[in-house]
Amino acid sequence: MLRYIITLLFICCLSAQAAADEIELKPGHPDRHVVVKGDTLWDISGKFLKNPWLWPQVWKLNRAQIKNPHLIYPGDVVFLDMSSGRPQLRLLRETVTLQPGTREEPLDKEAIPTISPNIIAPFLSQPLVIENGAMDDAPFIVSGPDNRVILAPGTKIYINRITEGQGILWHVYRPGNNFIDPDTKEILGTEATFLGDAKVTKYGEPASAYVVTAKEEIVSKDKLVVATDTMQESFVPRAPETAIEGRILSIYGGLAETGRNSIVAISKGARDGLEQGHVLTISRQGAIIKNPNAPEPKGWLEKFKAANRSDPSRRYKDYSASAEKARQEDEELKSKQYMKLPNERVGLVMIFRVFDKISYGLIMQATEPVNISDVVATPE
Repeated sequence: MLRYIITLLFICCLSAQAAADEIELKPGHPDRHVVVKGDTLWDISGKFLKNPWLWPQVWKLNRAQIKNPHLIYPGDVVFLDMSSGRPQLRLLRETVTLQPGTREEPLDKEAIPTISPNIIAPFLSQPLVIENGAMDDAPFIVSGPDNRVILAPGTKIYINRITEGQGILWHVYRPGNNFIDPDTKEILGTEATFLGDAKVTKYGEPASAYVVTAKEEIVSKDKLVVATDTMQESFVPRAPETAIEGRILSIYGGLAETGRNSIVAISKGARDGLEQGHVLTISRQGAIIKNPNAPEPKGWLEKFKAANRSDPSRRYKDYSASAEKARQEDEELKSKQYMKLPNERVGLVMIFRVFDKISYGLIMQATEPVNISDVVATPE
């Protein structure tokens, strides 16, 4: 009996895995694609696959390779191989003529990125989220020259304390609104409003610096965080391995709704299993409507009075038990008065920067405007 159960479970697991690994090709897909400058990994995936985030499966990448995928260069040829009976993408690296008299040599070119770097580059190093306690000891601006209120580019500034070895280039930011999970009401962190950059000219207490760039007005008491030279690792679009569901907390730029190629913050992070490259669906929450077939509640008090009208002496004697039963019946009827429509998918978002409780993503597809509080979840 035990062997039978184990065998059954094994077969079920294989069936589930086969279903999960099923790849749908995009209608009208090409047999091959010559990579050109400006292509992205997502764009190429979308030419062959109905769901571009399934790229690692058709490339047969393991978890280690996903974190450092094969580099693809302009001039490479990506072709669809169906010899095994299942779709598989392969790379044919060769010199390809792109225009008359022009030849692309792949090894002399930069590898194509996963998503357009000019959109996300400013967000890869700038402070975006202030996690609990992270800003307590951060350096801050104490003054500008001649007590100036607004500190423009080129202006000398004084900082309470920066010691030698902490860094020369610093980002200037200001704590913004708290990020609050709309479902649990947990404070996930504080939004960091990026203001500009400053360069240290003298270490000490106070330290001296000057404003290099100013995206917004910089004033006294604004905080600083050291800029890092850490480069973003390559990542591949893929679905999370576990079920994740969260909400869109904000849209960069203070917008109420947005579309493709916009940056959004979501209410899940590293502690929930999110990683760079994870793709989530964006869904509009289904509306709650009145159920046209639901019975109307009559009101528990009226039902109780009607039941006891013939014998007033019982009204008080049986009040507690009878009224509670009538109230429960009424609540059951009320619960049937409304029904929730299913969530409707409106887009896809790819995660490119992850904090402990919050992540930032780029909207890759949007069939309708994306709003704050829309649901993000692991693709089904």
